[in-house]
Amino acid sequence: MCYKILILALLAIVGLINANIYLEEKFENENWDDTWIYSKHPGKEFGKFAHTAGSFFNDAEADKGIQTSQDARFYAVSKQFDAFSNEDKPLVVQFSVKHEQNIDCGGGYVKLFDCSLDQTDMHGESPYEIMFGPDICGPGTKKVHVIFSYKGKNHLINKDVRCKDDVYTHFYTLIVRPDNTYEVLIDNEKVESGNLEDDWDFLAPKKIKDPNAKKPEDWDDKPTIPDPDDKKPEDWDKSEHVPDPDATKPEDWDDEMDGEWEPPMVDNPEYKGEWQPKQLDNPNYKGAWEHPEIDNPEYVPDNKLYLRNEICKLGFDLWQVKSGTIFDNVLITDDIELAHNAAAEVKNTQAGEKKMKELQDEVQRKKDEEEAKKISDKDDDEEDDDDDEKDESKQDKELNDHDEL
Repeated sequence: MCYKILILALLAIVGLINANIYLEEKFENENWDDTWIYSKHPGKEFGKFAHTAGSFFNDAEADKGIQTSQDARFYAVSKQFDAFSNEDKPLVVQFSVKHEQNIDCGGGYVKLFDCSLDQTDMHGESPYEIMFGPDICGPGTKKVHVIFSYKGKNHLINKDVRCKDDVYTHFYTLIVRPDNTYEVLIDNEKVESGNLEDDWDFLAPKKIKDPNAKKPEDWDDKPTIPDPDDKKPEDWDKSEHVPDPDATKPEDWDDEMDGEWEPPMVDNPEYKGEWQPKQLDNPNYKGAWEHPEIDNPEYVPDNKLYLRNEICKLGFDLWQVKSGTIFDNVLITDDIELAHNAAAEVKNTQAGEKKMKELQDEVQRKKDEEEAKKISDKDDDEEDDDDDEKDESKQDKELNDHDEL
């Protein structure tokens, strides 16, 4: 038994030794921007990131990240690392997002670039390899972007992957495997998975409709037909509207001046609508005609859809209406277990954030109640003063009236 445990421990150690961590950034000190580069792309009003754990947190130091700090701004900052390829290896992209401002509209995603990116000129149109992360704008857009570049074109996932929209920290993880499968996780829980070829339009479809095939002229695709023996009843035809039998001509109606009076029209209770014959099963019905398909000559399989030949830069390239999002715990690796362990602390982080925020909300609630009470008491005092002034005025008037007598 001890021998087996030792073997498992050795295997785990070997796995850690063989794991590659291409980028790990926890923004642990205020000099984080010494290794990150802000874009200076012309024509954009860029905002700055602040180094902070936010207004509520679990650990004041460990939870520090970079926070968008100015409303209605573009944000563009990136970091370079040693170039790598994920050929024959998993690729894991992971980071945490905390929309503590209760974001109304703005991005929360990262972009991975090859080495050709000019970091000082990074902007929304800069070519990238992968774009991944949450995007929120109003009630209609609350999704996780998973976009891959393939042969010079960006391809969006064909599925709707919903993101978190609360104010607490969440870990977003993308796993891409060499067998062309993928997973999207939020807080270590799988929210989507599948095959790259199936869930993106990288390739032309395997099958297409046969351009030479046509539905036969005698193909009957009507499931029912009118009953030839069914006849319309003789009393069926009734007007849809009839003169109102209860209407009477107004007494002041002048036929010469107003024209001949006609009663208003009302719905006819005997109207049955347009007559339709009964339907019978069609004895010649062959079902819906299906257009036959053939192999698509333009389809070319690619067993390396997953492959990114070169990745060496990661950037936050965003627009936010209301600032306050905190990014942290950036990790790019080929070790799935390592990423899982890194995200495992999120539950503790969320618990600490919720506890602090609930205390803050309670303090604010009591403060609001006290302010409301002060305003109410002030209004009552002003009303009392008005009443006193009215009483004094009334007394003065009575005295004046007495003096006159």
